[in-house]
Amino acid sequence: MRIAVGSGNPVKREATVRVFPDDEVVAEPVSSGVSEQPMGHEETRQGARNRAAAALGAGAYDLGVGIEGGVASVGGPATGSGGVEARAADAELYLVMWSAVTDGDRWGVGAGPSLPLPTAIAARVRDGEELGPVMDDVLGESNVAENQGAAGAFTDGRLTRTDALDAAVAAAASPFLSDLY
Repeated sequence: MRIAVGSGNPVKREATVRVFPDDEVVAEPVSSGVSEQPMGHEETRQGARNRAAAALGAGAYDLGVGIEGGVASVGGPATGSGGVEARAADAELYLVMWSAVTDGDRWGVGAGPSLPLPTAIAARVRDGEELGPVMDDVLGESNVAENQGAAGAFTDGRLTRTDALDAAVAAAASPFLSDLY
């Protein structure tokens, strides 16, 4: 089977290879069609779906895989006089990842783990910075997103970005891997 991953990022390709080790996996850089820093589960999920569809259409492929990382808020007070802005400011921010797999007719969509952003990093993301460059700055490295990723930094290497994305791809690929669907 020929599988296209809608990204030029080697980590995303490797995560897909882990799920489909016996297949040819090709990186097809495509647009996510969402913000550079997706905010919320819906925008991140939509980016994964957009990438999967665009990757499938980029050549003669059997499956298209889209992977998108984003940031989503969870929690905050349910009531109070602060309004939506106050609730969003009080909510915790999490690194989230979604994947989508399609053959053009069927779809699978699944999520990977969610990791809480440290307070100082969350503040910078809330102020409009993208997580990738923030991580490069905080760690004093380049291209953290193409190496250990924020997941690796937040877990001291116990969960790499490849591991986290692998889980998202496996979840999304489940309708193509199991006869139960």
